[in-house]
Amino acid sequence: QVQLVESGGGSVQAGGSLRLSCTVSGISFSMSDIGWYRQTPGKQRELVAAINSAGSANYARFAEGRFTISRDNAKDTVYLQMNSLKAEDTAVYYCKTQALAPSWQDYWGRGTQVTVSS
Repeated sequence: QVQLVESGGGSVQAGGSLRLSCTVSGISFSMSDIGWYRQTPGKQRELVAAINSAGSANYARFAEGRFTISRDNAKDTVYLQMNSLKAEDTAVYYCKTQALAPSWQDYWGRGTQVTVSS
């Protein structure tokens, strides 16, 4: 059974930092691509950053220069380091992966709330 568990959310003032973690089980983690997404009420979920099995990362424009995605294959965990946070970064942050079951299927965590006060 594929499971993703996010942690590390919380409340922070503008300009502050948070590090989110996403621990994954039930798949071959080192061979999997993992993405961080976020969603605010009334808006569609949007990509924040993603990292592939080779460790290459890509970022949404709003995340470039402020957020860093990384992975630790020994811990089956992907991190999202968020610096210089802004009020508009307030959202529920989710991680996602894909697995063959038997066709390719998306798996999501339950999310972690990030609140940035100005």
